[in-house]
Amino acid sequence: MRKTLLPFFLSILMISQIWAQNKPASLASKTADMQKFSGYFPYYWDEVTGRILLEIDKLDQQFLYVNSLAAGLGSNDIGLDRGQLGGEHVVYFHKVGPKVLLIEPNQSYRAMNGNPAEEQAVAQSFAQSALWGFKVEATEGDKVLVDATEFLLRDAHDVVGNIRRSRQGTYRLDPTRSAMYLPRTKNFPQNSEFEATLTFTGGEDAGGFVRSVTPSAQATTVRQHHSFIQLPDKNYTPRAMDPRAGYFGIEYMDFSTPVDQPIIKRFIARHRLQKKNPAATTSEAVKPIVYYVDHAAPEPIRSALLEGARWWAQAFEAAGYKDAFKVEILPVDADPMDVRYNVIQWVHRSTRGWSYGATVTDPRTGEIIKGHVSLGSLRVRQDFLIAEGLLAPYGEGKPANTEMMKMALSRLRQLSAHELGHTLGIMHNYAASVTNRASVMDYPHPTVKLTASGEIDLSDAYAVGIGEWDKEAIKFGYQHFPAGTNEAQAFDQLLRESHKRGLQFISDRDARATGGAHPQAHLWDNGGNAAEELKHVLTVRQKALERFGVNNIKPGVPMAMLEDVLVPIYNYHRYQVEAAAKVVGGVNYTYASRGDGQLVTEFVPEAEQQKALDALLATLQPNVLALPEKIIAAIPPRPAGWSPTRELFDKRTGLTFDPLAAAEASADFTLSFLFHPERATRLVELKARGSKLGLNEVLNQIMEQTWESKQASGLNNQVRLLTQQLVLTHLLALSQNEEAAYSARAAALLQLNQLEKKAKKQAKSSDESVKANALLALDRIKKPQEAKPQLHKDLPPGAPIGSMGAIGCE
Repeated sequence: MRKTLLPFFLSILMISQIWAQNKPASLASKTADMQKFSGYFPYYWDEVTGRILLEIDKLDQQFLYVNSLAAGLGSNDIGLDRGQLGGEHVVYFHKVGPKVLLIEPNQSYRAMNGNPAEEQAVAQSFAQSALWGFKVEATEGDKVLVDATEFLLRDAHDVVGNIRRSRQGTYRLDPTRSAMYLPRTKNFPQNSEFEATLTFTGGEDAGGFVRSVTPSAQATTVRQHHSFIQLPDKNYTPRAMDPRAGYFGIEYMDFSTPVDQPIIKRFIARHRLQKKNPAATTSEAVKPIVYYVDHAAPEPIRSALLEGARWWAQAFEAAGYKDAFKVEILPVDADPMDVRYNVIQWVHRSTRGWSYGATVTDPRTGEIIKGHVSLGSLRVRQDFLIAEGLLAPYGEGKPANTEMMKMALSRLRQLSAHELGHTLGIMHNYAASVTNRASVMDYPHPTVKLTASGEIDLSDAYAVGIGEWDKEAIKFGYQHFPAGTNEAQAFDQLLRESHKRGLQFISDRDARATGGAHPQAHLWDNGGNAAEELKHVLTVRQKALERFGVNNIKPGVPMAMLEDVLVPIYNYHRYQVEAAAKVVGGVNYTYASRGDGQLVTEFVPEAEQQKALDALLATLQPNVLALPEKIIAAIPPRPAGWSPTRELFDKRTGLTFDPLAAAEASADFTLSFLFHPERATRLVELKARGSKLGLNEVLNQIMEQTWESKQASGLNNQVRLLTQQLVLTHLLALSQNEEAAYSARAAALLQLNQLEKKAKKQAKSSDESVKANALLALDRIKKPQEAKPQLHKDLPPGAPIGSMGAIGCE
């Protein structure tokens, strides 16, 4: 009997030993010598090993995970700014044996009727994402302990990918030079915040953008932040999107929708705001919306940011709230990345770039949890530079001129309001400038006036206060109605009344298209009539150029720096050129809904198109493009130590200033809009539908103003000749452009045929410049496939540099 049972007992003993060895330790024993941080997800800091152990006491409960960049790279071209938010992820921890998975369900596809079977069918039809897997270190009842260190020390913000996509080098995360950043690793009842210092090594092929902002391109160190956030309760009511209202939002497919209803559901993004007294016309809020301005912003900039941001209180008052929107200074010990703070952050970069408003939004409902504005600090210097160019303020014996700083600060107020508007959920409105600057959500060019004596007046450069459209937008997003109100009808009536008052909304896609058709939707334009404003802007430009000289720079500044001030003044009309170009071949329209009475579509009257074309052709004249001799002679090559930048004119003359290159870039800018394949095709189409101004008529007038123009003298004649060659370039390119309609290409070929005949006659001229220009044209006509329009590449940047010029940016 003993011999029979002995193997059995030995087996039981071995199993017991194996089980004991693999049994998870208790939380207490595993964290005995660690510092505990209680909060939403309790965690422990192990000083000896540098680890973060996360206590998960909410298995299978959804929460919000957000990563962000707390300390950035400083290169506008690459991005990766201080304070840059990453995407939002609704996630949950799920335990499977010795593992805990961090699961992100698919929010884009849902079944919202409460039927578990339908919900399961949708969930199983589309992929979810397991963002990470953790090993269980200890257990205690329903709690598990996992080592979160590797998760927190990973490149969650994709720094490596951003640098690679910018073609600035090959990097990899170096764990030996990365560690937790404890000053910003904190815990609170509804959010847990973690921050890590990450170092990326490699960079043997580092580009100039990286090298310019790092002490050593072989070791680039930034900080990334991770937020675990309790999801909002279910007392928030999503608000349906309306294309006329101008809001960002969320959308998803609801497969439980009846077949006769739209399957795609769209809801606007907005903060939660509720009245204490819902029945009152005006009421205080249950919880006000509070924003905080970065205490790092210096004065007088900080005050300007505060003032501009506070303008939005006017809109909330119009929507029936009292003291519901506030702006304060961020406490010194507050973390800007902490989800509890809506912030306006002052961000530094090596070059001027876009500012932008971002949010942390609940992907389930559209509720904005955190607004985060990033304002580029160099923008204010560009506005100051423009004011210097317009005013020439540094004459000897003159008192200090404060108008430049006044204009720059007024722009900052507007910029602060603009970006904060995005974090309230509101899109750009690029049609607002035609109705007396009705929205801070437009891109504003300075409104510069001329006094009766012809002096430049900057006193009304930027609007003050929130616009009329902004008030209507806030009403749509945040207004609450008495019980029993049909909200859909009330919002529809609100938008109809706004339209009757002349308030329009046209946003990014329509306004940013270089071949765009909308005659009133433009970036950085002014005035109710694009053509009239272009004439005015050219007059202001001419006035500024007439007195341009040493008084545009301070005493002691190298004379070569005159070019820096000259660039924005010489190109002062660039945005109004784009605005006027959209009138030619333009089609007016709104985001109309059936039965709302708004305009659907109509093409711009021929008279308006012709007026815009006349204004555009004026920008191609030598007297506009050629700089005066006194300006050219005053700009020497830059001294040693003052390297040229991309903010200057391109040159074909080596180190010396090149006035012809400046003229060429400006003329090409105008022509690139007039010859855009979409505009050319639209002109053909509109002529076929009854318009008297078609592509042939436009091309004939361009030829008359360039190739048929009278010969000039000196620099003006050289500008005239180069403009002729640019016109030829665009004709050749259009004739070969497969994106244009055949009829548009045929019209270009007809002009080329006529030009070839003219050039053959000019090739026999006794004037060498005329003959040489004709011979070059004839040679180029033989090789149409080689035509490559510059398409603005030689025009120095006007708008902020970089690729952030999209929704939510300025």
